[in-house]
Amino acid sequence: MNDASQRPALIAIVTAFTIWGLSPLYFKAVAALPAEDIVAHRALWSALLLTGALTLTGRIGDVRRQLAAHPGLATTLATTALLNGANWLAFVWAINAGRTLEASLGYFINPLFSMLLGAMLLGERLRPAQRLAVAIALAGVLLRIWQVGSLPWIALFLALTFGLYGLLRKRAPVDPVSGLLVETAMLSVPAAAWLGWQAHGGHFAPEVVFALGYLLPMAGLITATPLMLFAYGARRLPLTTVGFAQYLAPSLSFVLAVWVFREPFDGGRLAAFALIWLALAVYSADLWRASRQRTRASGTLAG
Repeated sequence: MNDASQRPALIAIVTAFTIWGLSPLYFKAVAALPAEDIVAHRALWSALLLTGALTLTGRIGDVRRQLAAHPGLATTLATTALLNGANWLAFVWAINAGRTLEASLGYFINPLFSMLLGAMLLGERLRPAQRLAVAIALAGVLLRIWQVGSLPWIALFLALTFGLYGLLRKRAPVDPVSGLLVETAMLSVPAAAWLGWQAHGGHFAPEVVFALGYLLPMAGLITATPLMLFAYGARRLPLTTVGFAQYLAPSLSFVLAVWVFREPFDGGRLAAFALIWLALAVYSADLWRASRQRTRASGTLAG
């Protein structure tokens, strides 16, 4: 595949990670609602948007066929829905609590954590450089623990839930968009129940919801659009390119945290982040080198 044919896919991938990276701006805009209400709206509007999109494209039947063809798929997607919902809730809470910096740390750690999960649960062998990257990242986390005297639980929780989510979805026989539709449909049931309970118990603030107006339906766009772009681009780009692009999202969130939201960023935090960035540099260099070796090997075999 030449560079010209890859350009739309690359634009799609970059746009997806840019939306994810700038999403804290949206969650700050709707911060008048508590995090659990925002997540409930996110699940409901995402389910509606994805249902409409797949219906219009004639793919809604694919969802039913995939579920019917794989009896255990519904159970897997119920598990991933819980992990996804927990990840969303922690992320939105962190943004609204002024801890975007720690949330970005979680997504910087995630690629290394996913690699470690692959080694522990799937028997994948780590190359020496990958083991070094994990060790450096662990040093960064331990430094942060020593600095604050407690676990950076938001970062670790986000890395854990998203890493497990990615592991299960990687093995699930369902495409990304259809899978997200099932997940958000499952989440929409407790989401609707939660919002209904809020209204019945007098905790519902209609003036806040009305003031936010069109911003709440945008939760569906913020969730579904980048995923659809990612699904398009990931199928058409080398894994190495996608791997490098994923750092764009936490990098943008980091910039927002430090220079827009003005969250504290002292020398101690810089040292911890520097170790994580060094670990990612080692990991990325190894990923690039392995990709080049596979390319040369395939070229030799083809010749």
